[in-house]
Amino acid sequence: MAFSVPGYSPSFKKPPETLRLRRKRVRSLGADLSAGERPEPEPRRAARAAGLPLRPFPAVAGRGDGGPGPAGRNPFARLDNRPRASAEPHDVLPRGPQQSPGPFSDSNQENDLLLEEKSEGIAAAESIQTSRGSLSESDIPPAENTELPADWSIKTRLLFTSSQPFSWADHFKAQEEAEGLVQHCRAAGATLPQGLQDPKLSTELRCAFQQSLVYWLHPAFPWLSLFPRIGADRRMSGKTNPWSNDETLQRILMSDWSVSFTSLYNLLKAKLCPYFYVCTHQFTVLFRAAGLAGSGVATALMAPTTRGVREAMRNEGIEFSLPLIKESGHETKATGTSPGHGKEQAISDEDEEESFSWLEEMGVQDKIKKPDIFSIKLRKEKHEVQMDHRPESVVLVEGASTFMLLNFLINCKSLIAASGPQAGLPPTLLSPIAFRGATMQMLKARSVSVKTQAVSGFRDRFSLEITGPVMPHALHAVTMLLGSSQSGSFSAGLCTHEPTAVFNICPPADRVPAQGTVREELARCGLHPKTLDQLSQAPTLGRSALRSVEMSNYSCSWRS
Repeated sequence: MAFSVPGYSPSFKKPPETLRLRRKRVRSLGADLSAGERPEPEPRRAARAAGLPLRPFPAVAGRGDGGPGPAGRNPFARLDNRPRASAEPHDVLPRGPQQSPGPFSDSNQENDLLLEEKSEGIAAAESIQTSRGSLSESDIPPAENTELPADWSIKTRLLFTSSQPFSWADHFKAQEEAEGLVQHCRAAGATLPQGLQDPKLSTELRCAFQQSLVYWLHPAFPWLSLFPRIGADRRMSGKTNPWSNDETLQRILMSDWSVSFTSLYNLLKAKLCPYFYVCTHQFTVLFRAAGLAGSGVATALMAPTTRGVREAMRNEGIEFSLPLIKESGHETKATGTSPGHGKEQAISDEDEEESFSWLEEMGVQDKIKKPDIFSIKLRKEKHEVQMDHRPESVVLVEGASTFMLLNFLINCKSLIAASGPQAGLPPTLLSPIAFRGATMQMLKARSVSVKTQAVSGFRDRFSLEITGPVMPHALHAVTMLLGSSQSGSFSAGLCTHEPTAVFNICPPADRVPAQGTVREELARCGLHPKTLDQLSQAPTLGRSALRSVEMSNYSCSWRS
């Protein structure tokens, strides 16, 4: 009967015995495989003669034993598999994923075999990396410089990342801030060179960046964020709104808003303002001056709309179209202009009567219940109602009808919410230039530096975040500045206010402006000449918007 001894296991073997058996297997296998291939170093022969234990792992090149074996790391040196930062400058060969240790086997002999089998792959990968690294930038053919397409949606957040710091975008001096504001008010755009040696010391860059962050807003209440307005009830709940139950104050606010709205439209008509937005709690309207977006006349896009709003616009005599459903003949008739709407409706009723004439020819008209006029009308309006609050409901107004739309919006009672946190609050006016009653605002910019995990250890990664209502001109201006400050290489993630993505549809091409006249007529609209050239092109994004941008060697690629 065996005694029960605490901590005793019959199958337990002492570690020295196990290691001794493994060393014997390694020595015998090494003698068979590499006795004639690799001469054993003198220190190892002396240690073997003295009976000292030898480490079976192949020696790493450059550590004093002179062995020509493949370069590899001891996988037991650091269990967290992170290379030491101090060792990086002394690396002779470039590191890659193949040098990280794989799964460990039960015996050191199998580890040796794995390292031997991978040595050829390591050498091949290193030769490829060396050949790639030997190519200079001048040997790489330059890519075609592609400009970003015009994006008429409003962005709520931009996140730029780069391998170079954005420290130049922080801590503006008082002189630089004042210079940037003056440049914006005087529309004095600066053109920077492609590559800046030290962006942090470039006063022109910092002033131009300050200039690109400016926008104009009405109304303005410091305790309320007035963009976006669609779906903002939860964000505005609990905020102080003294006008919600005060009709006199509501009339004052609406009167002041009407003056500002009319001022903006007059600037647009005189081509001193390129575009502006009207943001309500239900829809957003984009007014554009003649010559922008490939149109020779002033245009206005409204989205999303409802059947009630479109019917009210018809009653006011506003001519409009639904560009995304032009292929539907029935819907084109339903949304036709007011003068011909009655005639088209009569024609549609006659067609409906003829569709039931075949029942009389068969003699079964009495057995089938004919739909009444009310049912027929509901079926006709079903498709029009189904597209409410959807991108397909976008409305396009052109030419002189934009002025009629202005009067319609000023007198529209449903323009202001009757209840909820936005009750009594006029719509938000957003503009790239100053107008009557406007308040100057600044987009918020913040730069952050982080360390990211890489194959060769940790590396610095820098980011620049811009939040606020980023309008099309600001997006283009910032990308131009970052092309100069970041040596033409950066990445960007763009967050879009989704109800405005449909503003990228292309208007009809029957009124295309003449070439060369757009820049002359809109020279005083306050935009940089390059930005004006971009926004004057016909939109190409359709119903989508820019989601990400990648610039490499001053060549842009994007995803929508």
